[in-house]
Amino acid sequence: MTADRNIYLHDIPMDEAWAHFTAALEATGLWRPLPAEEVPLQRALGRVTAGPIWARISAPHYHASAMDGYAVRARDTLGATETAPVILQEGDPASAERPAQPVNTGQPLPDWADAVIMIEHVQPLGGGRLEIRASVAPWAHVRPMGEDMVATELVLPANHVLRPVDLGAIAGCGHTSVRVRRRPLVAILPTGSELVRPGDALKPGSVIEYNSIVLGAQVESWGGRVLRLEPVSDDFARIRTAVADAASNRATLILINAGSSAGSEDHTAAVIRSLGEVLVHGIAVRPGHPVVMGLVHSGDQTVPALGVPGYPVSAALTGEIFVRPLLDRWLGRATEPPLTIQGELTRKVLSPTGDDEYMRVTAGRVGDRVLVTPLGRGAGVISSLVRADGIVRIPRFSEGHDAGDTVTVHLYRSPYEIEHTVLIIGSHDLTLDLLAQFLAERRPEFRLASAHVGSLGGLMALRRGQAHLAGCHLLDVATGEYNVTYVRQYMPGMAVRLITLAGREQGLILPRGNPRRIAGIADLARPDLRYANRQRGAGTRLLFDHLLEQAGLKPEQVNGYENEQITHLAVAAAVKSGQADAGMGVLAAARALELDFIPLGTERYDLALPLQHAAEPGVTAVLDLLHDPEFRAAVAALPGYDVSAMGTVAAEIS
Repeated sequence: MTADRNIYLHDIPMDEAWAHFTAALEATGLWRPLPAEEVPLQRALGRVTAGPIWARISAPHYHASAMDGYAVRARDTLGATETAPVILQEGDPASAERPAQPVNTGQPLPDWADAVIMIEHVQPLGGGRLEIRASVAPWAHVRPMGEDMVATELVLPANHVLRPVDLGAIAGCGHTSVRVRRRPLVAILPTGSELVRPGDALKPGSVIEYNSIVLGAQVESWGGRVLRLEPVSDDFARIRTAVADAASNRATLILINAGSSAGSEDHTAAVIRSLGEVLVHGIAVRPGHPVVMGLVHSGDQTVPALGVPGYPVSAALTGEIFVRPLLDRWLGRATEPPLTIQGELTRKVLSPTGDDEYMRVTAGRVGDRVLVTPLGRGAGVISSLVRADGIVRIPRFSEGHDAGDTVTVHLYRSPYEIEHTVLIIGSHDLTLDLLAQFLAERRPEFRLASAHVGSLGGLMALRRGQAHLAGCHLLDVATGEYNVTYVRQYMPGMAVRLITLAGREQGLILPRGNPRRIAGIADLARPDLRYANRQRGAGTRLLFDHLLEQAGLKPEQVNGYENEQITHLAVAAAVKSGQADAGMGVLAAARALELDFIPLGTERYDLALPLQHAAEPGVTAVLDLLHDPEFRAAVAALPGYDVSAMGTVAAEIS
């Protein structure tokens, strides 16, 4: 961008001006998120994650009592009824045949116990003897290891604004600090010989300088840091020195307030040109006409600089229109549009045909109508911004609106994330976390949420219109085909596309060293073994049932068949914690928790997509990732995953 292309007060359309500016930033490497820094959790509220956060430890990291009561062995309570109570004895298995140990909520269970009886369900008889009148199931009133989070699972993606609960989750999974985007440093330089500080004595012609307060508060509310510079009089040399000092002090952005017009004391454009280059001077937007956009050079640093109009409404709107998108870009997050409502204009308004106008309005509901009333349009009337409920944007070449016209109000007070969420319901897979992470990095305006209800549950959710996609790996043992038969059965009449996410290896997850010497499915009939199963409708459970049948076994022969877990990592955690001696899942889940694995076969995991959602931007963004080389490499790096067919259409069903 050279000086001969600069345009001085020539009413450049806003989109064209922004394109000039961002193209220059991209050419100089400034149109990208800022580097990361590590901060303690206590200082991370509101910061933006610079990378994914993975759980270091499981939460809880031990089997914890969920109630005040007595830790027991569930088998010792069998047969207890109102008419035939069972007597327990305080102590451990070494001192009591049916031991019971007092525990409070949150305390670890003794190694020998697998359930808790609530204290109100126990009748003390004296001498440590306890009467119970109902049995308890294994793991009743117990928070098993990993109930909240399992080590290695994704806790938060990159480009996520940290909330108080997020800090608790990060701490709970073993972190004391977090890597976040460095906050942009915005230097604000007020200029004008007429300026006085708030509280100073006033005289005719003096103006209280508060634009820097408004601009600084905007910057801080949008995640930036502020370097407030002392006001400088209308002197070219002094303004130039102050701007040069701000650039040398590593400011990310310089805002020069006032002096951006074409008067004899308006030096902003000349100062920026003397230190670098002016890209745009004058934008067809009202209020905010005389905005200056440029670059300032200081040594090896290039710093963007904006000349912000001096009128307070123009200054504030310049912050909203131009400064916020810059900060959002540097912080790695999308610029959220405001909430909007439709309303009826109460009076006619005329608008200059050559400008994009931002008209401040109030809005209110009267009966069944939302009425929209314009406020004072003067660029110096800051009270109109204070009173405004929102902005009505009147585009260039529109002459305005008539009374009674329906207009869109962009509110100042967004269910944005909800409106931009892509929901995957169905079978759990570790790659869904990676998919969410890559979506957050590549397309931060969208969010991926997944719910693990099993493959069949996912197809049912699609049929009810409750999700965009469903993950499934349902084998038709009669045909050897995956998913097609079940889509036709559970989604009759719907046009569905099956898109392969990955091939993956399934098998038995076992404790390290395989201490029970399990060799395969047939061993699961041993009465001394405990099994961790997946929930009904899960593709892994259906595959396990098929393998049981092949081995000549019935479900009731497997101790723990009804012990249902909703994810592969949960199965691995059950094995890791000793809750189970074996469970079926993917190899990557076993490796994540450093467990042994007996392979039982490979399968195809598909995403079922109703064609009615195929053109939705969020869905397209998710599916585009299946062709992203870095995403494919990340999945291929997971143990037991094959990406050779990733992104291909496995079937079209109608």
